[in-house]
Amino acid sequence: MAEPVVVRRAVLADAEAGARCHAACWREGYADFVEPDLLAALAADLDGRIESWTRQLSQGDERWIAVDGDEIVGLASAGPNRDEDLPDLIELYSCYARAAYWGTGLGRRLMQAAVADQPASLWVFDANARARRFYRKHGFVEDGSLKAEPRFGADEIRMVRDG
Repeated sequence: MAEPVVVRRAVLADAEAGARCHAACWREGYADFVEPDLLAALAADLDGRIESWTRQLSQGDERWIAVDGDEIVGLASAGPNRDEDLPDLIELYSCYARAAYWGTGLGRRLMQAAVADQPASLWVFDANARARRFYRKHGFVEDGSLKAEPRFGADEIRMVRDG
């Protein structure tokens, strides 16, 4: 019988595999609404992803990973809110699972590890209907805030949960 997927806090030794998973999640999750050449270029910057993961883990930032056997198949991170109008809410910075794990409950487990049931906010691509449905299912609602995400060339909306 296969071992269950384990969700645990990432450590520095997970930086490269975490970065590879992060890029794969971008390719799988954003394929329908990010321009293909741009997405390929961003996902191909593995050195930049590894550097970011290494820096953040070295600084003590909390990142949560989902591990299936010896492969990282999902990730989540949260921290202080970057929006000045929501200083008391934690912000969910990321929550990704590989496409093969969509619909398995892994996303819920990762989000629970990162923010538990706390009041929180997040930014999600406006065009990402699947992710928006997921977050609504977990108590988040669109609050009307919209911003451009310049790296991906797409608009993001903010979602907030009271807890």
